[in-house]
Amino acid sequence: MTHPLAANESWLKKYYFARAAFSFAWLAAAVTVAAHSSGIAAALLVCYPLWDALANLVDATRSGGLASNRPQAINVLVSLGIAVAVLIALPAMHHVLGVFGFWAILSGLLQLSAGLRRRKQYGAQWAMMLSGAQSALAGAVFVFQAQAPAVPSIATVAGYAGFGGFYFLVSAISLSIAAWRQPAGHL
Repeated sequence: MTHPLAANESWLKKYYFARAAFSFAWLAAAVTVAAHSSGIAAALLVCYPLWDALANLVDATRSGGLASNRPQAINVLVSLGIAVAVLIALPAMHHVLGVFGFWAILSGLLQLSAGLRRRKQYGAQWAMMLSGAQSALAGAVFVFQAQAPAVPSIATVAGYAGFGGFYFLVSAISLSIAAWRQPAGHL
């Protein structure tokens, strides 16, 4: 019989790997096809927060429900609102970048909160906490860049997705190493 903590840890690793894969796929699409198509760029810019909302919803539901996972529950609502805000802001990329900046700040702080909470239960959350803090910082930079005269593009936020994917991958690997190091009967 699998211990509930081990099953949840296994789920979390798969979740982090899935989040990394999506982020890298989004990044690849953003720097290739979206660079040549404003329609695809617009779809990707709306899709990114929608994916985040769905991923947080699935994670919270799988990890005890929305009521016990308030950072993810709030992130679902914030990300859905941001997807709508991006849709409204398009095609004005200065506004889109400002919206993404606001979102990066909020979702980063919520991710940091979730990482701090999960650290006690699963350990190996340092990358998620660092990612949340860096997201909030990147968001502040986006808000600043949105005021600059240079017109931003999807490439401006592509690095954000890449770093997010990197941190999700590191978190999945960290959990895998931590589980591998534990004695078989520990849980």
